[in-house]
Amino acid sequence: MIIQNRSGSLTTEQTQFYEEQGYLVIPNLLSEEDLASAREAMTQKVSMIADELFADGLISNKLEERPFQYRLAELFRGLSEENFLKYGRSWRDRIPGYFTLMSNPKILDAVESLIGSELFANPIYNVRPKVPKVAAGAVPWHQDKSYWPDANANPVITVWIPLVDANEVNGCLHIKPRTHRKRVLKWHRETYSGTGYTALKDSQLGKTETVALPVTAGSAILFNDRCLHMSTPNQSNEVRWSVDLRYQPTDQDPMLNQGVGFLARSRKYPSRVATLEDWLAGHPEHTD
Repeated sequence: MIIQNRSGSLTTEQTQFYEEQGYLVIPNLLSEEDLASAREAMTQKVSMIADELFADGLISNKLEERPFQYRLAELFRGLSEENFLKYGRSWRDRIPGYFTLMSNPKILDAVESLIGSELFANPIYNVRPKVPKVAAGAVPWHQDKSYWPDANANPVITVWIPLVDANEVNGCLHIKPRTHRKRVLKWHRETYSGTGYTALKDSQLGKTETVALPVTAGSAILFNDRCLHMSTPNQSNEVRWSVDLRYQPTDQDPMLNQGVGFLARSRKYPSRVATLEDWLAGHPEHTD
């Protein structure tokens, strides 16, 4: 769906590409300053994990001086996958830095070009630390909509943003263009990772070519929630940090069974746009 009276930051060529291909890469959408709050939130989370590992006697050094991209991987070096999966394959903590990122005008401007100015930030946002050699880091072929198949929401736009450069060594995103017009395919729960990702069989993937999407930190990949995609294992020695954020028009299912999202932008009702305080309190809109 393309908004006829186009607003937002994308060009006509970009919106047409998204409509035809089901995805769009925006190189270097966010600056280091834009990413700083999210990195700080992730650093807080890693410190919380380090404190727990230390208290449990699993590590003797919290590695507080190690760089952002290495620390989490090094904390779990020598531990089991079960130790890592205790904290989940993705994180959805309500830490202020994540709200700052989800509310970033550069992201909202891009999404507005595709679905209009009444934007709801879907409750399913994920912070993904793809740790080296952990099976849960490799995500099988799937459609995002398989996680909310009964929700009356279409389109939902995923905005995938790496916090470090994503490449074919540390596990970048791979996508099958033009598959966003497919129905929601019959999926199964995979068993190899210990996390139960939704997955498709090879026989369901069709003959559409696969496109690898290596991108630099702060770039964004926008794609439709029916578009087939996956990511490969992390074979590097650092964490491939990324976030996947989701946005939809405000007149669609807020997916309350998945959590509480928030009103991220509204030209019609700007006073209702959620603040950080609203989000931390679990309010979908601003309340006085």
